[in-house]
Amino acid sequence: MPQTKALTIGALAARTGLSVSAIRFYEEKGLVEPFRSAGGQRRFLRSDIRRLSFVLIAQQLGLSIGEIQRQLANLPHGRTPTQADWTRISKAMRGVIDERIAELERTRDRLDGCIGCGCLSLKKCALYNPEDRVGRKGPGPQLILGD
Repeated sequence: MPQTKALTIGALAARTGLSVSAIRFYEEKGLVEPFRSAGGQRRFLRSDIRRLSFVLIAQQLGLSIGEIQRQLANLPHGRTPTQADWTRISKAMRGVIDERIAELERTRDRLDGCIGCGCLSLKKCALYNPEDRVGRKGPGPQLILGD
């Protein structure tokens, strides 16, 4: 790649609003893959601006670094992603987001019933945990995390 089209880490930080240390973190996680100049300095492709912008958006949507890694693995390296590339990623992410929404709705619905009864104890709750049957499944909020 011609030197004029490559970005230094500082230039990438300025374009994305990320700190240099954050870019290094994302590099460590494999979300961006710089190459080295003849002098051994990191250089990034212009397409890395979009990759890092995607990372920021995906994190705001609640996706983990692992989920973001899986999605970015489907993007091309060495060229700016096309609309078709992003559409494919968006469709894949929709399932993850839909699952998260369903989990939050289940939590919301169960929370109202549990807190509303006033006992605040799953051991005593005759509605959700007769005879402490849930306690046999292990510690923690099994009614919320289970199913």
